Amino acid sequence: MIKRKLGISNIEVSPIGLGCMGMDHAYGKQANRNDMIKLIRKEVQLGCDFFDTAVVYGEANEELLGEAIKPIRNKVVIATKFGITGQEVIDGKPENILDSSPKCIREQLEGSLKRLKVDSIDLYYQHRVDPKVEPEVVGGVMKELIAEGKIKSWGLSNAPIDYIRRAHEVCPLAAIENQYSMVWREPEKELFNLCEELGISFVAYSPLGNGFLSGKYTKDTKYEEGDFRSFMGRFKPEVMEKNQALLDIIEKVAENKNATSAQIVLAWELAQKPYIIPIPGTTKLHRLKENLGTYNVELSKEELNRINEALSKIDIDETHF
Repeated sequence: MIKRKLGISNIEVSPIGLGCMGMDHAYGKQANRNDMIKLIRKEVQLGCDFFDTAVVYGEANEELLGEAIKPIRNKVVIATKFGITGQEVIDGKPENILDSSPKCIREQLEGSLKRLKVDSIDLYYQHRVDPKVEPEVVGGVMKELIAEGKIKSWGLSNAPIDYIRRAHEVCPLAAIENQYSMVWREPEKELFNLCEELGISFVAYSPLGNGFLSGKYTKDTKYEEGDFRSFMGRFKPEVMEKNQALLDIIEKVAENKNATSAQIVLAWELAQKPYIIPIPGTTKLHRLKENLGTYNVELSKEELNRINEALSKIDIDETHF
């Protein structure tokens, strides 16, 4: 397994990481704490050392990760986030409360350090851009925190191109974290070129399209209470039906490679760019083993060309919200 670098930092991580969000947030009820601690530690044994969390997933999510990695801190790389301090309901819809003021960033960081039980955070993302705070101000705070040893590198999530450039000039970014998958290829338009130009890594959340690309969900699937897939656009019956052609392509390749659909999707994503690091989430051991089993799946240049050619010929509905 060849590790991948986080931008121009000296930090190297496994090619596939673990997104911890679903253990506490968005996919139904909170997962069992002891089971998740075992899962995280098993992930490290199987060759994953990169873990992604955020306080907005619930303080319990950072606390869980902190407890799990306590005896193996020197073997893992932790990413968490600042900038979203809560949510409020506006016109019946939940909206993020954003605060990236210098004082608030430092307060958020101290809380994360305490919950994670660490002295320093490896990768600290601004979770969402705060329109009230200029990128130069945020970058300046990150530069100070790196100098103080409280964080080792920093990144941005879902930030505009110009914002990325301006922030990077003040304090070089290690990573951009955005959604990317076969059903959401928006980063290919501009963002990948920027990552290559500036030497920034790309951490891909929802690489399996929130599970859609695994082929394990149908238009008749019933989701438990609290699972946001029940109202996501890409899981609407008409969208799933339209995107079935994509699932058929993936399944055919998987059969030929003696692999699963999820493994083909992750192998495809790893092959797109050498700086992409997918972070699929799971709460199940067999899914964890399946995802990391991608390391044993190698797609040839010809196979990748065939997949991409097939993808270009179908009309994929990129609806996701």
